[in-house]
Amino acid sequence: MNVAKYIDHTLLKPEVTDKEIAVLCEEAHEYGFFSVCIQPAWVKTAAEKLADSEVKVCTVIGFPHGAATSEVKAFETKDAISNGADEVDMVINIGQLKAGSLDYVKEDIKSVVDAANKEALVKVIIESSLLTEDEIVTVSKLAKEAGADFVKTSTGFNGGGATVEAVALMRLTVGEDMGVKASGGVRSSEDAMKMIEVGATRIGASSGIAIVNGAISDSDY
Repeated sequence: MNVAKYIDHTLLKPEVTDKEIAVLCEEAHEYGFFSVCIQPAWVKTAAEKLADSEVKVCTVIGFPHGAATSEVKAFETKDAISNGADEVDMVINIGQLKAGSLDYVKEDIKSVVDAANKEALVKVIIESSLLTEDEIVTVSKLAKEAGADFVKTSTGFNGGGATVEAVALMRLTVGEDMGVKASGGVRSSEDAMKMIEVGATRIGASSGIAIVNGAISDSDY
C-alpha cells in the first residue's frame, strides 16, 4: 500500500508564509502526496507551483468554526475553484446541528456542493470530537443526501481530532459510495494504518513525511 496517496499534506496555521507554502508544495511533489491542504488565500500560489504535478490543491471553506452563512461559504467555494482549487473541505454549522436544525445543516452543505458544481470534490468537516455518536450518524447521512463526496472528522482547531471509533462509524453510516477523511491527530504510520483499516480513504495531516517515513510527529494536526 502506498500510504502517501492517502495523504492531504496540510498547513492551515494562520501565520503561514509564502515560503512555507512553497516548501509544502515541494514536499507534496517529492513524496507523492495526494494533495496539499491550505487556506484559501494560498490556493492560487499552490496551484501555480503544482501546475505540472499530479498533486491536487485542496482548501477549506467556512473554516475553522463553520459559522459563516451559506452564501459566504458558496462564494468562498466559487472563488477557491476560480483560483485553482481541486477540492474543498467545508465546515458544517455545528450549532445548528446541535439545535436540531437539520434542514439548515443539509442546505448549508448543499450550498457548497451546488457552488462546486462538480468542478471540485466536496468534503464535509463534521467536527466529530464535538458530536455524540447519534449526531455523527445524523450529519454523515445529511452530507450524503446533500451530494457531498466525503465526510471528514475534524478541522484540527476545535478540540480533539480523528478517532478510530468516529471514522468507523462514519464509514458504516455512509457506506462504500463516499470517501471518509480522518484528520487531526494522525501523526504516525501506525495511526494512519488504523484509520485506513476502519474505512478512511484519505488522511489529513501535517505529519505526512513522518507518516511515510515510519516516524512519529509531534505536530498538532
